[in-house]
Amino acid sequence: MRTSLFTSASLRIVDSRQRFVALTVGVIVASSGGLVLAASESTLSQLPGLLLLLPGAIALRGNIFGSMGSRLGTAAHMGTFGLSYRIDSVLIQNLLASGSLSIISSLILAVLAKGTASAFGLSPAMSLADFIVISVLGGVLSSIALAAVTVVLSVSSVKHEWDLDNVVAPLVTTTGDLLTVPSLIFVSYLANRSGLTNGLALVIVLVSIIVLIFSLRTSLERFRRVFRQSIPVLGLAVILDLMAGFVVEKRLKDLLEVEAVLILIPAFLGIAGALGGILSSRLSTQFHLGMDDASPLPSRSSIRGAIDLSILAVPIFIFSGVVAHLIAVAADQSTPGITKLILISAIAGSIVTLFVVAVSYYTTMGSFRFGLDPDTYGIPVVASSLDLVGAFTVILAMVLTGVI
Repeated sequence: MRTSLFTSASLRIVDSRQRFVALTVGVIVASSGGLVLAASESTLSQLPGLLLLLPGAIALRGNIFGSMGSRLGTAAHMGTFGLSYRIDSVLIQNLLASGSLSIISSLILAVLAKGTASAFGLSPAMSLADFIVISVLGGVLSSIALAAVTVVLSVSSVKHEWDLDNVVAPLVTTTGDLLTVPSLIFVSYLANRSGLTNGLALVIVLVSIIVLIFSLRTSLERFRRVFRQSIPVLGLAVILDLMAGFVVEKRLKDLLEVEAVLILIPAFLGIAGALGGILSSRLSTQFHLGMDDASPLPSRSSIRGAIDLSILAVPIFIFSGVVAHLIAVAADQSTPGITKLILISAIAGSIVTLFVVAVSYYTTMGSFRFGLDPDTYGIPVVASSLDLVGAFTVILAMVLTGVI
């Protein structure tokens, strides 16, 4: 009995250490993406609606490839994951599904973003063609790099006996922040160019239709199943992220006056999504392996996991505020001061952590009980819900601390 308790405690320490390292690296990586965003003041001002698109574009990368990492993690725990480049292998089918989902969901995001801008009077806003070109091409560009990162992390985790649930979800989510922001800013130079932009948008729509038909009719069963199950939940995630984007876009003028908060936002949302991804991935693995009965009342194991994650969240959110301030000072960006940034991150982070635990458990539990794959449904719903809550809580914390 004593040996069992010692082993359990040792495993929890190892889990916490792996998560802490992954999240710390993730904060630094995502804050670098935030610096690109803060330094793009003129682009954000010239292309109204770009900030509306940003949370959704960032979240899609984390949702798609975080879910892929979670599925590979479950496969590794069940002994079905191996490094094979056969087209019918677990790895390749997941890559194909993730690539197709990235194209189709980016197009959906663009159309809904333009609709949101028009419906809520965000004027002037980019044209539909601008939204399509930036969303899809920026998404594809970052997805190629993120796919490589996901595969390398997954293979390395298996090779070095790291827990994929602890490593892949947080690093993929936050790396998505770093890759997506500069990709969108880079591709935005193709926007607002009349004939060129319209022509590119038309080609993108035609290619997307071909990809959609192929993905729905492919003979690769795992690819087809992942694609079909993911599209509805990614659609819901896009709507939640657009609401988060609208909150941020409406406060653009205030945010441009405290650029350190713009640096903080991608890291903050990335941490929240990563924490949710870690818990969702771990719960999914436990449910698949029969280690938890997925009941409405969480088991002791699930409660312990939630407590461990909550304890870890506090120093990570504080660290993100410190990093945002240091990067802002080093890059000569405006900052409200390290104390206020830490307070903003800590206040908003404390509120978000409560949502992380509740949303992660009940989304993953609900999808499992209804016979759906929690690896596919858990991370997108959790991450996008937290983007919306995170955007609100950051603005709320800025008001409470007197920054705006």
